Amino acid sequence: MGSGAKPFPALFLPSRRRCRVVPECWEGCIPVTVNFQFPFSLFSYPMRAACGILNASKSVLNLQSEFRESFMKRNRVLTVLLMLSMLGPAAAPAWGANKEMVQLQTQVEQLQQQMTAMQRSFDERMGVMKNLVEQDTDAINKAAAAINGLQSTLQTNLQKEQGDNSTRLDQLSGQIQSLNDTMDELKVRMAKVSKQLEDMQSAQQSVAAQQSQQQAQQQAAASAPPPDVLYNNGLRDYNGAKNDLATQEFSDYVKFYPDTELAGNAYFYMGEIQYRQANYQQAAQSYDQVLQSFPSGNKAASAQLKKGFALIELGKQDDGVTELRHLLQRYPHAPEALQARDRLRKLGIAVKSAQTK
Repeated sequence: MGSGAKPFPALFLPSRRRCRVVPECWEGCIPVTVNFQFPFSLFSYPMRAACGILNASKSVLNLQSEFRESFMKRNRVLTVLLMLSMLGPAAAPAWGANKEMVQLQTQVEQLQQQMTAMQRSFDERMGVMKNLVEQDTDAINKAAAAINGLQSTLQTNLQKEQGDNSTRLDQLSGQIQSLNDTMDELKVRMAKVSKQLEDMQSAQQSVAAQQSQQQAQQQAAASAPPPDVLYNNGLRDYNGAKNDLATQEFSDYVKFYPDTELAGNAYFYMGEIQYRQANYQQAAQSYDQVLQSFPSGNKAASAQLKKGFALIELGKQDDGVTELRHLLQRYPHAPEALQARDRLRKLGIAVKSAQTK
């Protein structure tokens, strides 16, 4: 038991009867027996004091009631003994009656005095016990109030701490989400910047390639023969049936001098060489280059005529016939128109004759 707590007696009835034990007791307490011995060994009333807590008022009232009941029983016994002592001289010899009567009266008076003193002492002790019980009850109530207050304070602090932790957790979650959003935005920006850098690098590479190509063309043009010399050499080798050499010379011409008027003639002669070699697909492309790049050149009618012939040779008769009809519409009086009509008649296609002006 702590030093601040006061002991509270645990009460027991005499040993021949069942003990009425204290229902609640402080853990670790050691009971101490206190005996009240009455005169002449007529009866004794043992009590055991122990630290612990009873229902104070109930225990004290039970003890007082039991003591009074026992006292009344002993008083009745004394009364009976007194009556017997008074009746005894009638049957006893006369010589011993007075002496015994005096002794018995003396003993009864002493017994009554002792009973009165014992009653007074018992009342005093019971008052002390009541005071102790009240003090212990007050201390227990104060301790319970303190415990309840401490529990309430702890619960309030715990709830406040939980609320603070929840708020902090929400704040941290919001900050983390904001950081994630910022990271996503930075990733998108980085991707855009990377794409722009790639485009710039591609543009730079393209510009560099174009510049390199232009420089190469300029260097080649600087080292190439003059345009009229190169064209005449190609035309000479074409007329001499030197097809490979003529093709190379015409290719160099359109490469170094692509914007001159004779470039269309060079494409046409390359198509003629390809047509002679039965390379009709490549020949059709060369003729088409003349029509697309030089539609008003002096080889435009011849290029359209030969393109139609090449398509017919490739088995694309409808496309070839379409080209020949366009030729007749655009150049109805050109010498190439006569060849176109003749080819259409051979194919069994009726054509209108050109009207002479």
